[in-house]
Amino acid sequence: MILRENERIDDLGIKNLKIIQNKEGFCFGIDSVLLSDFAKDIKKDSMVMDLGTGTGIIPILLCGKTKLKKVIGVEIQKEVCEMAKRSIELNNLEDKFQILNENILDLEKIYSENTFDVIVTNPPYKKMNTGILNENEKKLISRHEYKANLEDFLKVSKRLLKDKGEFYMVHRPERLVDILFNMRKYKIEPKNIRFVFSNKNKEPKLVLIKGIKNANPFLKIEKNLYIYDEDGNYTKEINNIYNIKN
Repeated sequence: MILRENERIDDLGIKNLKIIQNKEGFCFGIDSVLLSDFAKDIKKDSMVMDLGTGTGIIPILLCGKTKLKKVIGVEIQKEVCEMAKRSIELNNLEDKFQILNENILDLEKIYSENTFDVIVTNPPYKKMNTGILNENEKKLISRHEYKANLEDFLKVSKRLLKDKGEFYMVHRPERLVDILFNMRKYKIEPKNIRFVFSNKNKEPKLVLIKGIKNANPFLKIEKNLYIYDEDGNYTKEINNIYNIKN
């Protein structure tokens, strides 16, 4: 009874965790997996929020990779939110992972300032009125800044993060100037950047960014992350992230 029409259960390869996905909806990609690994060093007993959690993939993985106290996943789409709730029940994570069906712009009515130790987010990458708009509203909301834009995500994060709280984001390299500008604008100092490439012959396809609220300026560019090797197979690092045995 836990599955609905067109749904499946995927094994996440870590601590027997699983997730429910809709085959006709927006399934999680490697970007969410890489972000959860990028944020795996968050401190023990942290209060964490995932802005735009979708099916809850990042919180579920963080529950397996870290010793966080609690994670709140915020998702505006009611149907996707309901599916994430069933994944929480499937993994017996009710004490650690709570899903909230809200627009991130309304969180100020629910949470006071300086509430969370960590915020993670895999926001929509594309500005509205750019590229081809997907007719499926679920995919439109997931891919385009339809309900909230990049600046909104940074503004909300600044308000909810505690002083020296950590911010983790995955995005597209072509939006990097906008990201860094708005991070500085909202007092989230960029501290670490890592570019993700399909392989050594391609341009970067993703960028992982860590920031700290009200921190002093100092930015570290980490070594590049390559998804595939010369033979088209996952690199050793990607295998490790996915917990695939070589």
